[in-house]
Formats: sequence, C-alpha cells, structure tokens
Amino acid sequence: MLPDCLSAEGEQRCRRLLGKATARLRGRPAAAAVLVPLCSVRGVPALLYTLRSSLLAGRHKGDVSFPGGKCDPADRDVVHTALRETQEEVGLDVPENHVWGILQPVFDQEKNTVVPVLAGVGPLDPQSLKPNPKEVDEVFALPLTHLLQVQNQGYTNFCQRGNFRYTMPVFLNGPHRVWGLTAVITEFTLQLLAPGAYKPSLEYPGMSRH
Repeated sequence: MLPDCLSAEGEQRCRRLLGKATARLRGRPAAAAVLVPLCSVRGVPALLYTLRSSLLAGRHKGDVSFPGGKCDPADRDVVHTALRETQEEVGLDVPENHVWGILQPVFDQEKNTVVPVLAGVGPLDPQSLKPNPKEVDEVFALPLTHLLQVQNQGYTNFCQRGNFRYTMPVFLNGPHRVWGLTAVITEFTLQLLAPGAYKPSLEYPGMSRH
C-alpha cells in the first residue's frame, strides 16, 4: 500500500531519513543538481518531469529529466542550484523551506557528481507552468501509483564494444520513457517514499551508498 507521503507525517519521516545525508552533502562541491518535485496533481501524489528541448546541444537533448543543471559559482550550495535551475527552466518558484532533503548523488558517464534535491511543491497543474522553450519542450507528471506498478517498470542493459557493462532501471507507459540517471533518481525517490511498495534490486556502477 502506498503511504500518504504528502501528509505532514510523511514529510517529517522523509526529512528525518534524509537529515544526516543532507547535512553532509549540502555544502560539498558538485557538477550539477536537480530538483525532484513531489507534487499533488488533482489530489494524486506525483513526480514532476521535464522533456529536454530537442534543440539543445549534447547527447541528452530530447531526454526526460528532472529540472536542474550545472552548479554556478554564485550558488550558495546544491540546494540553491536546484531551486534556481527549476525557476529558470519551468518557471516554478519553490521556497527553500519546501526542500525535504538531499538524495543519494549519482554520477554521469564523465564521473561528474549530480545531486538530487527532494522538495514538496504542493498542488500543481503541470499545464499551468511556463517552461523556457530554449531548454524544455514539455513538463509532465507521473503519479507514484503509475511508477510503482510492476508493468510500468523495466531495465535497460548497457553495453560497450559489444560487452555487457551494467543494468539500469527504466519506467515505461507514460507520455515519455524515463531512463538513465533520471530513472535511477526516480528509483531512489520511490525507495524513500514507498519502501514497502518498491524495493530496487540493482546496484549501479560508481554509485556509493550513503
């Protein structure tokens, strides 16, 4: 059964579980940070995603991601980076006191550290947001119930030069496929929000447990 993660009790449980990691990781240098926006869409708990613009440079254009980006020298910390980038990308202002904590960092193929920041953003209509068209093609939400259904979960095997390297999760049957680091962060989030309903079975290369 999905716990009431949007309740005050659910929020306090998550803040408590993330407290030590947040205190340890908040001031550490990182290449980038993303916001994991936990919202309520028509009363249903959901996570908010973006579809990166197909006009962007690099291999991640057109991919599903959480709002976020590179840390700027002027940013106070990774939380500030995630909140600033979210406002710039999708026009969503999230107060700092709505941040619940920092999830386990992940690493891209260049071994750059990407820090996920979980925040409760309250009731939200994704269609009311005004994303920056230079960075984002679309904003959409996936209900936690959708993400927790086994038929919407899968895994992708990554190979290099014909040899198997590692396996990562993928979430299917929504408006767009959620894969790569965004799927890993989604999996970490589900493990926190619904530990009894979601139990990941994979370990990822280069990702130390905190």
